Amino acid sequence: MNRSLLVVTISAGVLAFLSGALYFTQIKAEGALLKPGDSKIVALGQSLYQDNCASCHGDNLEGQPDWQSQNEQGRLPAPPHDETGHTWHHADDLLFGLTKLGIAKMAKLKNYETDMPAYEGTLTDDEIIAVLSFIKSRWPQEIRDMHDERNRIIAEREKQ
Repeated sequence: MNRSLLVVTISAGVLAFLSGALYFTQIKAEGALLKPGDSKIVALGQSLYQDNCASCHGDNLEGQPDWQSQNEQGRLPAPPHDETGHTWHHADDLLFGLTKLGIAKMAKLKNYETDMPAYEGTLTDDEIIAVLSFIKSRWPQEIRDMHDERNRIIAEREKQ
């Protein structure tokens, strides 16, 4: 198996584990639905994104080059948050939890190393929602619709 395929496979496994961890631990923000149509929230999110996220994820959400391959430190570079990345593949609650708590805490992986910081204590829940709302506001409508459907399906599962 080539190295890139191995990294992608491991990354997919970690994300699947995180999805399950979120489902079972119910890490949620109160009213964590993203609001990409709210211009005031999106404007706040854009400002916060520039201050806290753009240095790694790019001014235009483009991420770092070769983001699917480990860097010299064995970590994955920052992925894009535009439609070319995988951010939109994840429900609001998972995105919120990863941003607030960080990957290691969400997945309960004690020694997991990542360049992605946890923003708990740095950004409020509302500020995290604003950043994620800004990111979602930049996706094409078709991608936003698919993301909304993913959230709807997960909400239906949680009702059962």
